[in-house]
Amino acid sequence: MPLTTLDPNSALIVVDLQKGIASFPSVHPMADVVTNASGLAAAFRRHDLPVVLVNVTGGAPGRAEQGYRGTFPADFADLLPELGRQPRDHVVTKQTWGAFTGTDLDAYLREAGVTQVVLCGVATSIGVESTARYAHELGFNVTLAVDAMTDMDADAHANSLARIFPRLGETGATQEIIDLLDQRG
Repeated sequence: MPLTTLDPNSALIVVDLQKGIASFPSVHPMADVVTNASGLAAAFRRHDLPVVLVNVTGGAPGRAEQGYRGTFPADFADLLPELGRQPRDHVVTKQTWGAFTGTDLDAYLREAGVTQVVLCGVATSIGVESTARYAHELGFNVTLAVDAMTDMDADAHANSLARIFPRLGETGATQEIIDLLDQRG
């Protein structure tokens, strides 16, 4: 579904734009993704809307054929400085793909009266998609900033954009989202 509107009580969720993950090879230039995510964060802050910065410090304990096992470097979870973290931003540290599982994210959003979430970050088919699925299941309206996300796998990225995201919400470019915010005043 193309981007049509943003609820008055929207929040931005930036998934896993952190030092360790941003260093991985990705489908789209990470610098472009970070620039777009930073622009969204600045726009949400300018409109006094919540910004949630998510990082990951480990993995779920279950067995899997793929995935990282072992100890992360000390600075792995450091949020990218380009995001311009502010004192009022809400930081969520997760141990699973999605930002809702085992965290206070749902309670934080409900307490803030949020009805819609805009998602961006990395990886499209993992952290972003998992968070979007859960947000949709919880009844939030979901918008996905497609030029502010990337993946390590081109096919997985394309599958999320073409097949999964249209079933979860609306998709749009960073500038479209910022324009909708600015039109509201």
